[in-house]
Amino acid sequence: MTTPSGKPPGYQAPAVHKAFHLLRTVAESDQPLGLTDLAQKLGYSKSTAHGLVHALLREGALVQGSDGRKLHLGPTVVDLAFSSWNYIKRVEAVQPVLDVLRDQIKETLVLGALICNRIFILAASESSDPLKITVSPGTGLPLFAGAAGKVFMATKPVAEARQLIRENGLPVHTPRSITDENDYLAVLEEIRSNGYSVDDEEYLTGIRAVAIALHNIKGPPMAFWTVGLASRMDDTKVSLAIRFMTVAAAELRSVLDQTPGD
Repeated sequence: MTTPSGKPPGYQAPAVHKAFHLLRTVAESDQPLGLTDLAQKLGYSKSTAHGLVHALLREGALVQGSDGRKLHLGPTVVDLAFSSWNYIKRVEAVQPVLDVLRDQIKETLVLGALICNRIFILAASESSDPLKITVSPGTGLPLFAGAAGKVFMATKPVAEARQLIRENGLPVHTPRSITDENDYLAVLEEIRSNGYSVDDEEYLTGIRAVAIALHNIKGPPMAFWTVGLASRMDDTKVSLAIRFMTVAAAELRSVLDQTPGD
C-alpha cells in the first residue's frame, strides 16, 4: 500500500532516510569523502552528519580509510545484501555455467551484482587465450561502466535512470563513451527491447563486451557479461555471444533463485 506520493504510509523515520541518503552518497561518489565533504553534499549540518557517520561506523556500514578521515562503504552493507541468499553456494553453483559459456564463446565471462549503485564482481571464468581479459572477484566497477553498467541501468525505471544520470553525470571513459543524456536513455530503451547491451569500446579502448541482466528474485540484482579484445570480438562473435548467453540466462537465474538445499 502506498500514499498518493508513491511512498508507504505511516511514520517516515527521517533519521533512517538521512542514513540511507548518506550511504548512497558515499557509494556513488567517484572520490572518497570526508565528514565535511559529506555534510556539504547532503546539505546537513556538520553535527547531524557527524552523528550519522559515527553511528554507521559503529555498525560497520561505513569504514574509514587509512588516513582516518575518508569514508567508504563497510562490510555490513554487502553482508546484509547476501545474508539470506547463501552467496558462497550460489557462486559455486553458477561457476560451471560460466565455464561452459567461456568455452563456447572463447572469451572471459563475468557475473556481477548491483549494490548501492555500484557493480561488484562475484565470479569469473577467464579465457584460456594468453591475450585475455583478467577479472578478479571482489572488485568493483562504477555504475556507468560499459555493457554491465548499461544493462543494470536499463532495469531501472526511466525516471530513476534519468535522475541518476543528472546526479552523477555521464563519465567520459573513452572517445566512444555516450555522454548525452537523451542518447544514453535511448540506448537503455533499446536494451530493454533487445534484452542485452553491447559495449563498443565505450569503457576501455580496445575492449568490447556483451551483458545480459538476470532479473533474479533472490539476492541483489545481477547480470553477466562476456568481455574481450575488440580485435577478436567482431560482430560475428558478438552475435554468437548473445545467442549462447540468452540461452544460459534462464539456467543462471534458476540457480540464483533456488532455495538453499534444493
